[in-house]
Amino acid sequence: MTDRSRVIFGNPMPASTVKKAARSKASYQKKFGDDSSAAYGAVVEENPYIGPYLGVKTVKVGTEYTREPDFDLEKGIIVGNIRMGFGHYRISMAIASAAHALGYVPYWMDLNSYPQTTCTKVISAQNDLYSLGSRLSSMSRLFNKLVWEPMNYEGFRKLSYNASDQKNAELMAPVFRSVPKQIPVVATHVWPAQAALHAGMEHVVNAIPDNWPMALHLAEGSLHTVQTHQAYEGYRILNGMNGKKVCEPMPGTDLKYVGHYIDHELTANIETDCEARKARRAAGAPMRFLVTVGGAGAQKEIFSSLLKYLLPAVRQGRAAVYVNVGDHRKVWEALVKEVPGLSQLSVEHFDNWEETAQFAENALTGEVAGIHAFCHENIFEAVYSTNLLMRSCDVLVTKPSELAFYPVPKLFIHRVGGHEKWGAIHSAEVGDGCLECEDAAHTLQMVRQFITQPDYFTGMCDQIVANKKTGLYDGAYEVVKLAMAMKTAK
Repeated sequence: MTDRSRVIFGNPMPASTVKKAARSKASYQKKFGDDSSAAYGAVVEENPYIGPYLGVKTVKVGTEYTREPDFDLEKGIIVGNIRMGFGHYRISMAIASAAHALGYVPYWMDLNSYPQTTCTKVISAQNDLYSLGSRLSSMSRLFNKLVWEPMNYEGFRKLSYNASDQKNAELMAPVFRSVPKQIPVVATHVWPAQAALHAGMEHVVNAIPDNWPMALHLAEGSLHTVQTHQAYEGYRILNGMNGKKVCEPMPGTDLKYVGHYIDHELTANIETDCEARKARRAAGAPMRFLVTVGGAGAQKEIFSSLLKYLLPAVRQGRAAVYVNVGDHRKVWEALVKEVPGLSQLSVEHFDNWEETAQFAENALTGEVAGIHAFCHENIFEAVYSTNLLMRSCDVLVTKPSELAFYPVPKLFIHRVGGHEKWGAIHSAEVGDGCLECEDAAHTLQMVRQFITQPDYFTGMCDQIVANKKTGLYDGAYEVVKLAMAMKTAK
C-alpha cells in the first residue's frame, strides 16, 4: 500500500504533518480496530428504490457473503460514495443515471453502509462531527464565523488536511477486497476514491463536487474531474493549498473539466421542461417553488420567513410550493409549528413512494395548487424525490451546494460553509440561478423578482437551454466515458 501522505503531487509534506497523519490513523485504529485481514466478501443485489429508474445495483460487503459476486466485467462501473448529507448521494445518482443511459451497469457502493467494517465506523464518526458542526453553525453566528466558515473555506483547502485523509483512507481499503480490480470506479466523495486506490483498483475517477478548490478533494493516482473552469484552474496549480508557497502543479493528465454532473433524465428534458415553465408563466398559472430543506435544520428562519411570505400567494393561486424535507420529519413538524396556516394548506406525501412518483409525473402536464410536503424515511427516496419534482417546478430554492449546478432556475438562500458560496457565483455567471441571498429579507426580495418580473424568470429558462447546447450539463456522461476509456486504454 503506497503511503500517499508524505508527498502530494510532488509537494513534500513537513515531518510534523506526516506524524500528525499517522497519529490520526492510529487513533481510529485504536477506537475502531484494524480489519485489513478480514475476509470480506461482496454480493450484488437489485436496488428496489432507484434501480427501476437508474438501473442501479447495490453492492453489499461483509464476512457473511461467501459466494462469488455477480459483476458485469464488461459493462460494470462502480459508483463509490458515502452517506454524508444528500449531496454526494445526488451526484452519485447523476453518474449512475448517465451510466445507465449510455448502456452500462452502475454498481452502488456506499462506504458508509457496511457497519461491521472499520471503514464505515471511521466515516460515520467523521460524518457525526460534520453534522454537529453544521447544526452549530446554523444556531450560532459566532461559531459559524470563527469556526465553521474558516474550516470549510481554508481548513479543508490545505494539503496537510489531505495528508491526514489519505492516511485514514488506508483503513477503508478492505471493503474493496472482493471487487474485481479492473472494474472502473467513479467516486463522488474523495474517501471512496482514496480507498479504491489503496485497495489496488486500477481505474479510478474522482468526481470533485463544488466550485472552490480544496486539497480535501485530492486523490492522487485517480483522474480528477471538475464541473467548472474556475475549479480546473485552482486544482491545476493547487492554488493556495500550501499557504503562500507556490505548489508543484497537478499534471494535466490527472485533471479534466467535464461540465455539470446532471442526471440523464433531467438533461434530456431541458428544452421540454423550460418551455413548460414559460408556458405556465404566460398562462398565469401558480409559480411553483421547490424548497429543499436540509436535515440539520440549517436556515430554518429563512424557510419559515419564505413560507409565511408565500402563504397569501398560495391562497390567491399565484404560487404553489413543494417542500422536501428528505428523511427528517421533525423538520417539517417544526415548520408547521412556526408557520401559522401551513398545515391547513398542505398535503403531506410521507413514506409513500408510489404516490410521490405519481404526483411528480402528473405535475409535468397537469395543474398544481397549494403546498405539498414530501418526506421519505428511505435515503434513496428522500434524495431522489427532489430530482423527480425538479422537472415540474419553476424555481428551485436551495443553498448553493450540489444543487447549484442543476438545470432549473434557482433561488439561493444563505450557504452552509464558505466553500458553497462559489456555487452561487458560478450559477449567476452562467445565468441559471441568482446571487446568494444572505438573509431572509434578500430571499424574499428574490421571491418577488421571480413572481413579479417575468423577464427575470424566462431569461433563466432561455439561458439554461442555451447552456445545454454548449454541453455545460453533460458532465455525468463525460465522467462515465472517461472511466470506461481508462479500462480500454489499459
